[in-house]
Amino acid sequence: MVCEAVLGYICNMEVYSAEGKKLEDTVLSLLDRNLGQNHHVHQDSYYNSVRLAQTLLDRKVRVCSTMRPNGGIPRDLEEEDCLKKGQSVFRRKGDVIVQVWKDKRLVRMRSISTIHEATIVNTGRKDRETNIEIKKPYIVVQYNKFMKGVDRADQYLSFYSVLRKTVKWS
Repeated sequence: MVCEAVLGYICNMEVYSAEGKKLEDTVLSLLDRNLGQNHHVHQDSYYNSVRLAQTLLDRKVRVCSTMRPNGGIPRDLEEEDCLKKGQSVFRRKGDVIVQVWKDKRLVRMRSISTIHEATIVNTGRKDRETNIEIKKPYIVVQYNKFMKGVDRADQYLSFYSVLRKTVKWS
């Protein structure tokens, strides 16, 4: 689904069933009207990899996304066991940056971007327990900001379910 980032307006949609079409081809067909126009796209982790980010960058579409472990993350980033809460490491290959950040829940936030730098910014909020200002990678802050459109579209779709019970006749 391609949605407008703020209002959640659905611009394009395709059901991915993994039959006959690669995931990369599905993403490219959804973004077909936006290729070559220097748009910024924020993606869910399921639809992204380092290879897809480079492919979209070659077609003048910049991406920001979270990543799954099998998305092409450099091995040395996956083995970073010495990260403490709030610490971050990154690797860059050309314009593609992969950043790993350890959150308070001991969960790593893997992110990829061809838009942002690997900077840590203040969120404007403070930790309730320690009263210390919360800092996050800029990629994560921007991802959370612009993925709200997809969440809003999902909310709107949930109000109008198209599922109907039927009886199959042979």
